[in-house]
Amino acid sequence: MDASQIHDIFVIGGGINGCGIARDAVGRGFSVYLAEMNDLASGTSSGSTKLIHGGLRYLEFYEFRLVREALMEREVLWKIAPHIIWPMRFVLPYAKGLRPAWMIRLGLFLYDHIGGRKLLPATKTLDMATDPAGKPLKPLFHKAFEYSDGWVNDARLVALNARDAADRGAIIRTRTKVVGARRDGDIWTIQVQNKSTGEAEEVRARLLVNAAGPWVDHVLAEAIGKNNVHNVRLVQGSHIVISKKFDDPRAYFFQNKDGRIIFAIPYEEEFTLIGTTDRDFPGDPHDVKISDTEIDYLCAAASEYFSQPVKRSDIVWTYSAVRPLYDDGASKAQEATRDYVLKADGGEGAPLLNAFGGKITTFRRLSESMLEKIEGFLGKRGKPWTADAPLPGGDFPVTGFDAQVAKLKNAYPFLEQRLARRFTRLYGTRAAKLLGTARSIADLGRDFGADLYEAEVRYLVENEWAVTAEDVLWRRTKRGLHFSGEQTAALEEFMRGSRHVAAAE
Repeated sequence: MDASQIHDIFVIGGGINGCGIARDAVGRGFSVYLAEMNDLASGTSSGSTKLIHGGLRYLEFYEFRLVREALMEREVLWKIAPHIIWPMRFVLPYAKGLRPAWMIRLGLFLYDHIGGRKLLPATKTLDMATDPAGKPLKPLFHKAFEYSDGWVNDARLVALNARDAADRGAIIRTRTKVVGARRDGDIWTIQVQNKSTGEAEEVRARLLVNAAGPWVDHVLAEAIGKNNVHNVRLVQGSHIVISKKFDDPRAYFFQNKDGRIIFAIPYEEEFTLIGTTDRDFPGDPHDVKISDTEIDYLCAAASEYFSQPVKRSDIVWTYSAVRPLYDDGASKAQEATRDYVLKADGGEGAPLLNAFGGKITTFRRLSESMLEKIEGFLGKRGKPWTADAPLPGGDFPVTGFDAQVAKLKNAYPFLEQRLARRFTRLYGTRAAKLLGTARSIADLGRDFGADLYEAEVRYLVENEWAVTAEDVLWRRTKRGLHFSGEQTAALEEFMRGSRHVAAAE
């Protein structure tokens, strides 16, 4: 094989860490090949609480470095992706008998001052008798603290990192499983198999990055042949989505009597997202799903605060994911570190770097840290660059979202305001690429339901690696919250036809 066919870096895993590393590396001049065995963000990265946050409760476990780094990242990420990331205010009702008010005030003081906050507003105290945030809650809460964090469309963050990496020259292969990897001196030879076609091929690279998330130990054991590895602690987090519980744009931070916390967050305009749970997970991450115990826990915890209780019958959707936390020996799942750990394999020959743990908020910093280690093996190329480079569609001012919606509506007057807003939220300035030369709603093609038009589906297939109806409905758009079973089946049939056409071509 010609030397030019040997990639600098092979990345295993198409979650936020794998795609972030691939983007950073290719932008510095390394050649990159990334393989993801399923869809992008199909594991942990689409199952988060969808917050860009410092992690207020991590201060209790003295995770000051992690919290400071995460706080600093909030405005950095908002700046590079203002379409899919935006500020959110959180209301933390004070409940007697739980954390004392002085502890909360101290935590929020640190939160306000250790992270370089510039644009996000500071903490303030609320009188719940007069503030609208008190309206949906039980009258026993008299005081609350309001602070800033951020919201992110997590699965889109992954897809946009992958898109930018590919635009810069990286090879991104979804539904491509690494079935084996061996060192041939200073080169890795990696066997990959396309799960759709069954076709296998060998890829060669100078350095291997294992960013497989919950499967990181599995990759080490099965693909690379390292027995008895145990680096990560798998912790399940589950969420419920209910019909809109309150009209306030702010989210709630609820303390529970067991010391854990949950959030209640405005979600997709018509819903409220409640989560997360924290429990050790013993099984295969592919099989993770919410348990009856978790449903009962989330309903009961939210009902401690809301005047109208949250019932099972209110639930319209649930989702669960497994967090691959670095196993630091903590006694409880909620106490295990959320920090990331990067380790070089001690074997001889071609280098192997493993990424353990991490939060979606700190993915960019994790990527920079990984590039430092990569450059230790392959030599320096370009400088760190991702803090100032917008993700695809994010090239407009952080405070300019409404202006961007108006600009899209002006260019495509036939769009209803709600649809123009949705397109801008998902695609930013790239919405114009999706809409192309359309001059009427009919030009967008078939309406599959809930304003999901053929033009959008084709855009996602051609630009964002969407293959199935699930990819489109649940990871790229969240239109699945509005779809019936019949509509989903019709979309899947359309996409199956599209796959056959693509295969023929």
